[in-house]
Amino acid sequence: MIVITARVASPQIEQYWTLLDTPGDLVRVALGFAVCLWLAVHLFILPKDPGGYRTWLYLGLALLPLSLLCAVLIW
Repeated sequence: MIVITARVASPQIEQYWTLLDTPGDLVRVALGFAVCLWLAVHLFILPKDPGGYRTWLYLGLALLPLSLLCAVLIW
């Protein structure tokens, strides 16, 4: 999810120095950075009960192929 978000949030222009020229790109990059940071922080928060681990295991197994497919198609 972090890779897909970073790819989608990257600016439409090639250089990061010209972000101030287009406010839309600046907002997209700032929002994408915030989402990537939020995802990275929550990646290290552990569940509080065994049911939470089981849920994340099943979701991870189900969503991993889908996220890889999305990453390949978007790239």
